[in-house]
Amino acid sequence: MTSSRATAPVVIVGAGPVGLLLACELRRAHVPVTVVERLARPMTESRASQLTTLSAELLHERGFSALLAGAAHEPRTHFGGLGFALSPVDSPYAGHWKVPQYRTEAALGERALALGASVLRAHELTALTDRPDHIRCTVSGPAGRRLLRAAYLVGCDGAHSTVRRLARFPVTATPATRRLLRADVTGLRIRDRRFERLGTGFAVAATRDGVTRVMVHAFGDAPDEQHGPPAFAEVAATWKRVTGEDIHEGTPVWLDAFDDAKGQADSYRRGRILLAGDAAHWHPPVGGQALNTGLQDAVDLGRKLAETVHGRAAPGLLDSYHDQRHPVAARVLDHVAAQEQLMFAGPEAGPLRTLWSELIALEEVRAHLTAVASNLDHPFSQVRKGRQERQCRTSTQT
Repeated sequence: MTSSRATAPVVIVGAGPVGLLLACELRRAHVPVTVVERLARPMTESRASQLTTLSAELLHERGFSALLAGAAHEPRTHFGGLGFALSPVDSPYAGHWKVPQYRTEAALGERALALGASVLRAHELTALTDRPDHIRCTVSGPAGRRLLRAAYLVGCDGAHSTVRRLARFPVTATPATRRLLRADVTGLRIRDRRFERLGTGFAVAATRDGVTRVMVHAFGDAPDEQHGPPAFAEVAATWKRVTGEDIHEGTPVWLDAFDDAKGQADSYRRGRILLAGDAAHWHPPVGGQALNTGLQDAVDLGRKLAETVHGRAAPGLLDSYHDQRHPVAARVLDHVAAQEQLMFAGPEAGPLRTLWSELIALEEVRAHLTAVASNLDHPFSQVRKGRQERQCRTSTQT
């Protein structure tokens, strides 16, 4: 039974960081927006916990200084598990910034609501109809079925995007070949491990504020049909098999299993339906690229979609969202694939790792990889450069 009908210029599916930042961008431009989220409450897991230089700059410009003030500065990064110090860059947010995803999401959610966004939690998109002048969205919630009429629909609903599936976006994807486990655990006293390759697998451990994040892959472990988080006993057993350490006595606060499937929508727009974040491009976590690429998708799309809704967009402006953002994510996917070989391949990766160790010792290579890791090597960096030049001219004139 249908409980109600409503009209919104933009409906966003997914109230993660990408969907919420997009909602903020649209509301700043005075575009009414409704966000549909299947979860009844905001998530509380740390998940992605790293903001890049560019993401931090964009959040600072939007008034999220309090969020950034609570972030831990990380002056180092890695490529394929081979660590190095980030080269200096001209930014007050040089380096990486560690902040649990739930804090980022909470700050964005609070701002979106304060700006007047409507957030429908415990609601799930179940059907959509693409009409010439609108999108008809059917969502199911605690009170029954609800119809939303939207001028534009944006899928920010993750790697298994319902919007992408229902709208039948073509994708180019690589199937999974290996499985990895990770968990946040309290009550552990184990040493930190920074991307260690051991005889039987790969292990990472880092403790912050009494919580230890472990990630482990046993060489040869293939993906299975299991869905949902693993049992802690499995994580602990795999950790012991790879590292020799016993973590069974710890208390898990978050458990996750993921694989190395990768893919990208061939187009980020099909008429009035668009994709952003993991709905548009997905890959295993190797340093927070997914979160940061998605946040930057939201900033780019927000301005262009707002101008389109208001009828002020230049011809082709909304199409330029795909044109600019698709190559950025495609490059990220290439870098992730290269790093996977360095980290997760067996002994045959030894010569390649030796070569990469020599390359990373070169200052020019570190500077290049710093620009990539900081997201200062793609179109947003040109916008950033122009803004800095204008600020410099203004400062000189005054």
